[in-house]
Amino acid sequence: MAFDGITIANIVKELKTELSGGRIYKIAQPENDELLLTVKTAQAGQKRLFLSANASLPLVYLTAKNKPGPPTAPGFCMLLRKHLQNGRITDITQPGLERIIHIHVDHLNELGDMCSYKLIIEIMGKHSNIIFAAQGKDTMIIDSIKHISAMVSSVREVLPGRPYFIATTQDKKDPLETSYQEFYGLLTAKGLPLFKALYNGYTGLSPVFSQDICFRAGMDGDVSAMLLQDEPDKAAVLYRVFSASMELVRSGEFSPILYAEAGKPVEYSSLPLQMYSDRQPTCYDSVSALLERYYAEKNTVTRIRQKSVDLRRIVQSALERNRKKYELQLLQIRDTEKKDRFRVYGELLNTYGYDVAPGTKALEALNYYTDEMITVPLDPTLTPAENAKKYFDRYGKLKRTAEALSALIIEVQDEIQHLESVAAALDIALLEEDLVQIKEELVESGYIRRKGHVAKVKTTSRPFHYISSDGYHIYVGKNNYQNEELTFRFAEGQDWWFHAKGIPGSHVIVKSGGEELPDATFEEAARLAAYYSKGQGDEKVEVDYTQKKNVKKPGGGKPGFVVYYTNYSMRIEPDIGSIRMSEN
Repeated sequence: MAFDGITIANIVKELKTELSGGRIYKIAQPENDELLLTVKTAQAGQKRLFLSANASLPLVYLTAKNKPGPPTAPGFCMLLRKHLQNGRITDITQPGLERIIHIHVDHLNELGDMCSYKLIIEIMGKHSNIIFAAQGKDTMIIDSIKHISAMVSSVREVLPGRPYFIATTQDKKDPLETSYQEFYGLLTAKGLPLFKALYNGYTGLSPVFSQDICFRAGMDGDVSAMLLQDEPDKAAVLYRVFSASMELVRSGEFSPILYAEAGKPVEYSSLPLQMYSDRQPTCYDSVSALLERYYAEKNTVTRIRQKSVDLRRIVQSALERNRKKYELQLLQIRDTEKKDRFRVYGELLNTYGYDVAPGTKALEALNYYTDEMITVPLDPTLTPAENAKKYFDRYGKLKRTAEALSALIIEVQDEIQHLESVAAALDIALLEEDLVQIKEELVESGYIRRKGHVAKVKTTSRPFHYISSDGYHIYVGKNNYQNEELTFRFAEGQDWWFHAKGIPGSHVIVKSGGEELPDATFEEAARLAAYYSKGQGDEKVEVDYTQKKNVKKPGGGKPGFVVYYTNYSMRIEPDIGSIRMSEN
């Protein structure tokens, strides 16, 4: 779901209720594009307001969680502390249905004069920004969390000293102030699909909400809006549905609701979406609680992916290098497949070469291995014995090459498998502590050079811990070191071990306590093994499972690499929505 103008309107209503009249007590900048404001209010006590201008995931919501900033505050944070800390929030507004929030603040300066400021949060995808401006006849930018020069944007500069204005790159109308004539004209002006005509014609509407308007009007959102010219009755129905929704927004009658499928959040809205009536709905009193629930996982994954860019590049480069080496070695070993033919040539010459006349260029002989006639090419300048020696020498050279290549191919295959497992670990990392352990593995493997005499970083990352529906503890390794620890130091012989078959993935351990596991626990552990593997996006994944006593580590094997010869298998969906994660 897009963070659309309707959601912004819902947030503004909540912020006005919770924060108006409050004083900004603390200001932190946890990330380069994030702010966390702590506001003390008379009616609601202390509140924290999270603001993010992240290009991938811009957000605004109230939260109970604290997120400390760096030891040295960035310049933008220091500026806000100077001008806004202890300031009083006088109002929170939204221009039209734009994806913009204005936080109005009054603050006494050093001379005791009252100054009015705006903290402007623009939620516009990659153009998102947090702008600090002076409030007056002309709104002037004091600073912003992202500086946008004329070289970056020809539409608007966002720099200190520049006037602030809302960039209008599209001729969109305000849906809260529209008539039937304007509505009809906008939709039928272009031959767009009906739902696209809605969100392209009006500010603040998302594609999902536009589709739902069409659905509630009993119309197919994908048909051309031009068809409304021939069916004015349908246009009138669509306008009535549209107007009813906008009336709810104007009056602030929001109903934050989260839709889930198989226990996993898939969509949300500040107004009910009838087209998702078959999904599992959860209603919220607070839109902030909904947004925090929906975006918590997405925000974490986005941040970790940004922080793991360098590690991913190292792993990907090493993978590409090893895969090219592997392909080249396969070509070389195919060239050695003719070695046995040279050996046969040599043996046939030793057998039949006694009556070959000098200067002969070929020998026709019976191949006693296949009972077929074969032609042996000869160098006419050499004797049959010399030709035989030449073929045996070529055979010996190719045989030695094949033996060396076979060993090298196994090494490169193992290295590719190891790197793919590291890439899989990067995909499931949720915390910076998880990246520390993966980086250490790359250092130990020689892909990253340890700087100077820097000691190993203390590991605080821990495996995932789940509780099965029958109460059994299930542990999932996040990387190869944790897989090794779980399987060979934590698990006992009667515990059960699970792993996706033939693909990189986590080791999953079920602590059995020496008891026979229920079928449901087997299935839940297999789902976890499927989910935390490279096959997470597949419809079904084959998972091997066996008791830990059957799992062995080969000598010299990479971290997390195991072998087993006794196992069961099952094919199962990588769906873990119903499995409870332990808080410990």
